[in-house]
Amino acid sequence: MMDVMEAIRERRSIRKYEDRNIPEDVLSHILESVRWSPSWANTQCWDIIVVTDNKVKEDLQGSLPPKGNPAFKAIVAAPVLLVICGKLNTSGFYKDIVTTKFGDWFMFDLGIAAQNICLAAQSYGLGTVIVGLFDHDKAKKVLNVPEDHELVAMIPMGYPAKKSSAPKRREVEEYTHDNKF
Repeated sequence: MMDVMEAIRERRSIRKYEDRNIPEDVLSHILESVRWSPSWANTQCWDIIVVTDNKVKEDLQGSLPPKGNPAFKAIVAAPVLLVICGKLNTSGFYKDIVTTKFGDWFMFDLGIAAQNICLAAQSYGLGTVIVGLFDHDKAKKVLNVPEDHELVAMIPMGYPAKKSSAPKRREVEEYTHDNKF
């Protein structure tokens, strides 16, 4: 397994996969990475749907615009599609009252969980892409997600068909500020 910084530097958004299944123990380890994700007051507001059924993946693909989303084919091509859902009115709440300026904190917690998934997958030589451009309500209906949850993102995952180089990144000095903005 690679170290964390190597996984961070080498992770790419992968949309083309080899026709190869992911071993069950590898998938289990990746799902375990979600378990250890930090969350608001340890609310662990996530639920992950593991989709391997081709018909379900095709139905979910129908929630994406066929043009304008480069992950359209990846939804069905990937051997595993992880769907990230968040329990509403839990994260960011204290005694049923929202406590943050930004309201329900589930999106932040799910972002951390998604990053853990992507980095864990990378450490096993797998590629991922976080997909957010789709009809969330349509996808939610396909998967029978309950009303008190929101379907937030889909992550196709598999062995990359090709590797790409890193896009240009800003230097640390360009986005850090000392003591004040």
